Parts: sequence; C-alpha cells; structure tokens
Amino acid sequence: MAWMRDEFFQMPWLYEAIVGSVCTAAALLLTLRWLERRRCLADFRKARSCRETALGEMERAVSQLEESKRSGDSESILSLSLHELHEKLQSGFLTPDSVLHAYMNKALEVNKELNCLTDFLPDCQNQLQSFKEEKKGLLYGIPISIKDNIDCKGHDSTCGLRTFLNQPATKDSVIVQVLKKQGAIPFVKTNVPQSLLSYECSNPIFGQTVNPHNTKRTSGGSSGGEASLIAAGGSILGIGSDIGGSIRVPASFCGICGFKATGKRLSTIGFRASVPGQKAITAGIGPLARDVDSLAFCMKALLCEDLFRLDPTVPPIPFNDEVYSSSKPLRIGYYESDGYWLPSASMKRAVMETKQLLEQAGHKLIPFAPLKISYAMNELGLKGISADQANTILERIKGDIIDPRLKDLFYVHRIPVILKKILYFLMKPFNPRMADILRCLCGVGSISDLWKQHTAREAYCEEYISLWKSQNLDVLLCPALGPAFLAGIAGKLTVTASYKLIFNLLNFPAGVVPVGKVIEKDEDELKDYVGYYNDFWEKTFKKNVSDAIGLPIAVQCVALPWQDELCLRFMKEVERVTQKNRAI
Repeated sequence: MAWMRDEFFQMPWLYEAIVGSVCTAAALLLTLRWLERRRCLADFRKARSCRETALGEMERAVSQLEESKRSGDSESILSLSLHELHEKLQSGFLTPDSVLHAYMNKALEVNKELNCLTDFLPDCQNQLQSFKEEKKGLLYGIPISIKDNIDCKGHDSTCGLRTFLNQPATKDSVIVQVLKKQGAIPFVKTNVPQSLLSYECSNPIFGQTVNPHNTKRTSGGSSGGEASLIAAGGSILGIGSDIGGSIRVPASFCGICGFKATGKRLSTIGFRASVPGQKAITAGIGPLARDVDSLAFCMKALLCEDLFRLDPTVPPIPFNDEVYSSSKPLRIGYYESDGYWLPSASMKRAVMETKQLLEQAGHKLIPFAPLKISYAMNELGLKGISADQANTILERIKGDIIDPRLKDLFYVHRIPVILKKILYFLMKPFNPRMADILRCLCGVGSISDLWKQHTAREAYCEEYISLWKSQNLDVLLCPALGPAFLAGIAGKLTVTASYKLIFNLLNFPAGVVPVGKVIEKDEDELKDYVGYYNDFWEKTFKKNVSDAIGLPIAVQCVALPWQDELCLRFMKEVERVTQKNRAI
C-alpha cells in the first residue's frame, strides 16, 4: 500500500486533477444553493408584493363604500355582539355594506400593528351586489375571516410554504361555500406558521403575527392570524383548523373563544393539511369568536342541508339546540395536570377557580386522572404523525428558507434516523423524555408496524372512553396552555402540546374559554417552577410564561365524540359563571 501511495504523489497532475474536481464540485454545489436561495427570496418578495396589492385593493374598497355613502357608524357596529349584529342585519336596521366597511377598515388598521392578514377576498364586493336577489341566511351580512390553509377560489392556500405559492384554488372549500350560502361574507385570509406545525405564528413569506395584548408575545399557532385579528376587533367570526391545538392555543393566548369540532362533523374538503395521509391524529375544524354564543351560532349555520349535500361524507346531524340551551346540572370531570407536562401556576389556578364557581352553580365536579398521557403522546401521537420518518414535511420544505423561529422544529426532523437512535441511547439515562421523543420521531418500521400502531390507538381510545363512562361524566374541565409565550420561542416548546393534542388523538370535541388574567400571585408561585424533569424545555417554558401579569388565561372544555353541542353548552356555562363572578 505504501508504494501505491508514493506512486500517486509522484503523479502531481493526477493529484491536482482530483483536488480540482472536488473543489469544482463544491463550488458548483454552493453556487446552486445560492441561486436557489435567490429564487426563493424572489418568490417571497413577489408574494409579499401581491399581498400589498391586495390590501391596497381592500383600502380602495373601503374608500368606495365611504364615497357612495354606504358606510355607517363603524364604532357602534364594531361594538355589537354577533347576535346583536345578526338581528340588526336581519331587520334591515344595518346593511351588509356598512358592516363590511366597518370590519374591513378595522382589519386594515390592526394589521399594521399585528401583521395578521395575508390576503383580501374581493369577491366580498360581488356578494354585496347579489344580496338583493338572494334569500337571507343565518349569517346574512356577517363578515368572516378565513385561515390561510382554507381554499378560497382564486387565492393561494400557502401554509406558509414556498411550495404552495402561485397555486390559486380552483374553487371554494366546502365550508366557504356553505358560509356564502348562509349569507356570510368571507373578506380576508389570515396568517399561519410555516407548515402549520407550530404554536409560533410565523413564516418567511408573510412574517410574524404578534399578540394584540402584548406585541412582544406570540398570537399562537397555527390559527394565530385568526385569533389575533378577532381579539383586536378586526373580525367578529373566523374559521380555523386544529391538529394539535391550532384553534385552542391561539384562542387561549389572545383571550377569545375557540372550538374544535369532532372530526368529520364539519367538512374538510378544500382544507390543506400539514401532514396529509396520516391517520394517528384527527384534524378538526371550527370557529373562533369573542364569545361562546357566536361559536354555537356559527356551528348551527354550518350544520345545514347545504353542507350535507356538498359533502356526503359528513353525517347529516343538524345542530341540537335543545342540548345547547339545556340548564340541567352537569357531572364534570376535572384535572390540574396531565402528568406529562406540569402546567404554569396561572393554568392551574384557572382550572381550580372555575371548578369552584361551577360547584357553586350546582354542578357536580369529580377528580379525573388522565390515562397514560406519556404513552399516548409519544407512542401513538408523535410516532403516528412521524410514521413516514417526517419525509412528507421534509419534502414540503425542500428548497424553502426555514423561518428562524422554527429552525429547532425542522432541525430535529432532518436528523438521520440512525443518529436519532444513537442519541436516544445516549440521552435516555439523564433526559428520558427527550430521548423517548427522539425515538418516536424515527417513525414506524413497516406497514405491519403502522397497522399495529393504528390498532393501539383504537384500543387507547376505547380505554379512555371506558374510564370516562365509569365515572359517569358528561364533560371534562382541564388546563388550556398559557399565558402567551414570548414571540420567537414557541417553536422550541412544541412538547407542551399534550393538553391539546390528546383530544385530537381521541377525536373529542374541545374548546377554550377565557376566564381571567395572570395575577401577581401566579408570578410568585412560578418562581418555584421546575416541572417534572427540570430539563431545557421546562426551563424555557418557565422563562417564557413569566412577567405576564394582565395577560389572558383560559380553561379547556371537552366532551365525547359527536357531543359538540354539549361541549359548547359546557363552554357557555363556564363563560356565564366566570363573567358573573367578575361582575360581583
């Protein structure tokens, strides 16, 4: 071998040729990457320019309504609840023109501070013209905001990803079609995190959406643009999607109400999913609004014959007013912690104070121990959604610029499977939770293993429901994640999803209701927070929910599958008792 090496170095022309080829290949690779990045940035600039053009068109629409004297008293219109607005529109006291003008103008105003809009839907102007011939629906004249990933004809559903730019939808999603048939006026689309898989509402195309209560904090994700816009008064009702808290977390962070319906209670045709094809976690959709009655009213409008005709896979179950309006005392299970992630002091206080108020109102509260949350999160949830070793999501971000606030999330997916397994064995003795997550992110090994995983999920759901029924519960009260994280940090804290993701895994309807604000006592108790493992995640969590006095806190309300009206009825009761307590 030595003589071969000597011979090689005695042929400098060959050595130089090899080195030159390697250097040329490296230079070519760097050049190609540089050119791809340039093309990517050019695509983003074009998308942002299109947004500015659309918002400029929206400003002109506002001016035209003013000039034609079709605008009204915007301040008084914006102060109305959805029910009050509905009555005034139905009676003719207000016109759709004046209401749309008020909300378009307000949405433009709050967008300048919060960056929550991604597009204007000019078809709303055509709807105003058509109202003269059409029969009034339940949502007649109500302006509605739509999350970015929901198809609206002629507009992109980007999911914050370059790969979906310049792919305008050929038709409205079923939900948008039903909204229009009910007289609603979809008028804007709202911002989301890159890929939808984060509680940080930020992407490299449209930037970061911030919280209206404190712009140094995030609005939450992935329906963060919706929650921010509604909380700031720029929309009265919005439609979002939820695969692991994507409606409930932003609603909690922004201090509004949000509801995730049972999967398939509403149509998902025309919704772009974050990880299409996976069956471990059931995506739900639903409304966001300032109060629970608005959520229920929206559900009542959507659960109509038009929905059942346009999507025959949706069970034809109309909204049950009798269940929603019932005053029968409830048997309510409750818990402060799920045993997987220790909640903040304000999260625990929100649950326990609400429990006390519900007991005073005549309801029966029963302690409930959540079932094997660590197993459900890791073995069923994470392993299921990463069954393909994250190849689907990696393919979607290929050639994209990763949002700096979400790099940690995507970096983990890019680690080779063999390295993840090595890291699992190295980390298990001193950080078992992080080690287990890495192992589960390796996905499943075969189709046979995937089927076993699906079977295990079904068995877990049956066991959870059996536990629920053994205690004869109607509904469940549990923590809602909060308060809002500092902007730019939520991408590091996806592990906090256990309080939300579990109900997607189980396919239970769930919603959040704001019940108060962080107080000084919460801050004092938070100083002693160490969590269950005192690891990097828990230290980061503690830092990012600190100094939050005055920010909204909420609770989560849950019911069994297909009991959506009961869940909303429970949410309404929580809203009632907490508002009554604040009024005393």
